[in-house]
Amino acid sequence: MSSTADAPTAGPGSAPPGVPRAVLAARNGVAAVFALNGLAVASWFSRVPAVREALGLSAGQLGLLLLAMSVGALLAMPTAGLVTQRLGATRTVAVSVLLVAAGMTVAGMSAGFAGFLPGVAVGLFLFGYGSGTCDVAMNIEGTAVERRLGRTILPRFHAAWSLGSVAGAGLGAAAARAGVPVAAHLTVLAAVVLAGTLLGARSFLAAGGADPGSARDAAAARRGSLLAAWREPRTLLIGLFVLVMAFTEGSANDWLAVAFVDGYGLSEAAGAAVFGVFVVGMTVGRTAGTVALDRWGRVPVLLGTILCAGVGATLAVLAGSGPVAIAGVALWGLGASLGFPVGLSAAADDEDRAPARVSVVGVIGYSAFLGGPPLLGLLGDQVGTLRALIVVPLLLLPALALVPVIRPLAGSRPTR
Repeated sequence: MSSTADAPTAGPGSAPPGVPRAVLAARNGVAAVFALNGLAVASWFSRVPAVREALGLSAGQLGLLLLAMSVGALLAMPTAGLVTQRLGATRTVAVSVLLVAAGMTVAGMSAGFAGFLPGVAVGLFLFGYGSGTCDVAMNIEGTAVERRLGRTILPRFHAAWSLGSVAGAGLGAAAARAGVPVAAHLTVLAAVVLAGTLLGARSFLAAGGADPGSARDAAAARRGSLLAAWREPRTLLIGLFVLVMAFTEGSANDWLAVAFVDGYGLSEAAGAAVFGVFVVGMTVGRTAGTVALDRWGRVPVLLGTILCAGVGATLAVLAGSGPVAIAGVALWGLGASLGFPVGLSAAADDEDRAPARVSVVGVIGYSAFLGGPPLLGLLGDQVGTLRALIVVPLLLLPALALVPVIRPLAGSRPTR
């Protein structure tokens, strides 16, 4: 999961005059890596109903299984920045995508051929750890590209992630409808993601060398800054806001397909297609969101989108009518699209303190992916998977009170 910004208004091929070819190549490479990461994540989530069926899991058991992926991603977050600084973004992405591909293959093979639950859990842990590490590294590289371009481009990379997710959800729905085995589907996608990501990372910006003494001093300063960030009320409140928005997005990623299969009697292919509707809503929100943010500012836009997500999630759960519920899913995706990325943007308002603050907010936010799947799974055992999702709008209501903390810092130059 990973998303930290929405899409800018500039065209994909535009760039200031005189920008070196290497920077433009790096821009394209980063966009490809984002898209392929989204493709990998959505490919897995689109086949969750089939995996559940193959393993014969209850909602609670499935929630605990999905926890393995969340644990992997959460464990990756605190160290991924340091690893990227040490190895460089290119090598970090290369290593992390190897873990992603291995995890997809192990999870798919274990579920599709052997019905081996521990193997699926191990595969998901590897997948989560690799995806979480890649998420941090590609964002660091995206920020470096943005600085060299001299204009906002990071949001467009996250729109690329969403487009990759749309492709993954669509391919997953088609594979389920055609009866393609989970093992074959995920193994082929793992190979595509691995090859494409390695190719894209080759065009990343070259890492500059550093004096060893200076590097040690800088590392010590970063550690001190990180500890200080954990004591900042604004940073912690932004983290709480991002946690709610991550839960809003992550609950749909984990449970929408299964919930519509169970609650509305849809086929696995139709359930995967409903998940695709959510991803399309997210993509539209991230593509159009910058225009709204530039015109009206963070606070009014986030108040509106959170209300949109709350109404959409409520319709998805309580509508009772398939078409109305699917319309609710689209609103849910549209409304959930900006909270997580704009929250991370707010944490980065002060450029000098951005790395530490974004790290803190990221760890708090990603904890939603740790606790969300088992919470909803256990609740689903009691009230049904679809009804369990009513937790989403109930959490969004108090989150409205946190929106003012996202307001840009005085003297900062917000990018959206």
